[in-house]
Amino acid sequence: MNKIQQLKNLKRIRKIANLLDTAIGIPGTKIRLGLDPIWGFIPGGGDLITAVISAYMIYLAARFGLERAEIFEMIKNVAIETAIGSVPVAGDIFDAYFKANIRNLEILEKHIKKTESDNKVAESKSLSTVAN
Repeated sequence: MNKIQQLKNLKRIRKIANLLDTAIGIPGTKIRLGLDPIWGFIPGGGDLITAVISAYMIYLAARFGLERAEIFEMIKNVAIETAIGSVPVAGDIFDAYFKANIRNLEILEKHIKKTESDNKVAESKSLSTVAN
């Protein structure tokens, strides 16, 4: 995947994470919610809908070359949120605070920073070898 496509996918992942987890601020508080806990009130399907959207986000993130452990952590976050979120009312409150998609975005951004750092180190070693 080229750099332009990576930037587009990263932007798309950020939008999804924010929409599902932090899109709406509660006036007078620092609390932010997204569509995830709101859709969770839909009996029998709200949590499933957000799990599918979260799975799409993980699919996009995996294209950045994440390690298996990072992908597993993302899947675990969504599975926890989906399982506990399916409990009426208490699960929706949990969804509002757990924010699996924001957690997954943080995993991806940490991976990107590490990869960029590793690439810079490799480039500098390569340049020093060429200079000698």
